[in-house]
Order: sequence, then structure tokens, then C-alpha cells
Amino acid sequence: MPELEVGDWFGKAKIDAATTMLTEPFVHDFVRANIWHLKGRDADLLVDTGMGIRPLAPEIDTPAGKPLIVVATHIHLDHVGSLHEFPLRMGPKMSATEFDGMDDAVTYAYMFHNLDGAVSKLPAPGWKAADYRIPSAPLTRALDEGDVVDLGDRKFRVLHLPGHSPDSIALFDEADGLLFAGDAIYDGMLIDDLPDSDRTAYCRTMRRLLDLPIRIGLGGHGPIFDAARMRAMASSYLRRRERFVSGL
Repeated sequence: MPELEVGDWFGKAKIDAATTMLTEPFVHDFVRANIWHLKGRDADLLVDTGMGIRPLAPEIDTPAGKPLIVVATHIHLDHVGSLHEFPLRMGPKMSATEFDGMDDAVTYAYMFHNLDGAVSKLPAPGWKAADYRIPSAPLTRALDEGDVVDLGDRKFRVLHLPGHSPDSIALFDEADGLLFAGDAIYDGMLIDDLPDSDRTAYCRTMRRLLDLPIRIGLGGHGPIFDAARMRAMASSYLRRRERFVSGL
């Protein structure tokens, strides 16, 4: 992973000429997610939007007048906090109506309210985690398995990959092998014990990922991974969980 340049709130790392990773280094690591900005020919792509504690839009260098397609990989707080800042909002069809309200129980925002060490630096004087709320961000397009997000010079196929959450999606460039994986898989401790997690579904997702011909994976958390690492992570999860679930 290239070196992270830390600013007043966000950190940025240039992955290549087209791709930048942003994150929130002063946020508790439990909800410190990766935000991916990819420059396309006809439109740019932003995958996930972090916690929304400080405005994200000013950090994205898409030229004025060029469309910026923003995709939420699922509706959890650390991926949708700044979604409302952008006009072209896409997200999972399964939870599409929930983006209208961003209820704390759906986004798990309530978990942040009493999180010890929620931030290591105050984003503003008097800021309190207990006051954290996610503004409504109705989707302009709901994405389902097989849908395509088109940037002009590259196309991303939508994959529905439930387990961590029922609505988890990923974006896969079948021509290039680039996978924006969200929280379906990433190089770190995978979370499968939330109230809406489903380990049986997660095992099915991991079996599917074993055969996905990626070149590079950009996850919702953790470092970049390649195909061999993704297969190792999926295999490891299956070894740990398969014997405890049924219906596979």
C-alpha cells in the first residue's frame, strides 16, 4: 500500500494514476473504512463514503461538470456517512428503501454513540459521538446482481455477496480484474456476528469468491490484496465456519 498522506481529517494514498484511497485515520479502527475514488473517461466512481463526520465531497477531485457516480456497498455507518453529499447515489437494491431514512438501527450508528475512543481527535469543538447521525440519502439507482456501472472506458458488474450484511454488494471489472469488494471480503478480521450477519450466506459468498478471476482487490477495510490472497482469505473463512453452519 502506498504511503498515506494525512491531512486535517482525511488520509489519502495514491494507488495508481486513476485510483486514490481515502480513509479517516482519527476514527476508531472498528469503523475506519476505505473510500475508493477511481477516475473514468466519462464519469468517475466513488466507492463508499466513510463516516460522514467531516465533509467528504471537498476531498474528491472530480472536475466540475464531470459525473461522479457514488456507490455504497452496503448500508452500514462506516460506508454511507457522507452519501448525502453527492447527487448520483447508488446502492444495494435489497436495502434501497432504507437509504431514505438511515435509521440508526439499520446503519448501526447507535453502536458509535458510546464507543470508547470513537475518535482520537475532535473534528470540531464540542463534538460528541452521542450526537452522531447519518442524513437521509435516497438512492438515485438501486443496484442488483448483474447490473453494470459504466464509466465509459470501463464497466463494473454488480455482485451480490451477502454474509457480513444481507445487502452487501461488490463491483467487478471483468475486463481488468479489479474488484471493489466492500465488506464482502477484505484483508482483516471479517465481521460475521452482527444482528443481520448470516454465516451460511457468507460461506456461499466465500465459495463464489474462490473462483472469481480478480487481478486486484480493494476492500472496505485493510490493505490491497491479489487473487492468491483472496483465495487464502476465503479458504480460511470456510475452514473456520463451514462445520458450524448448515444448508450449504
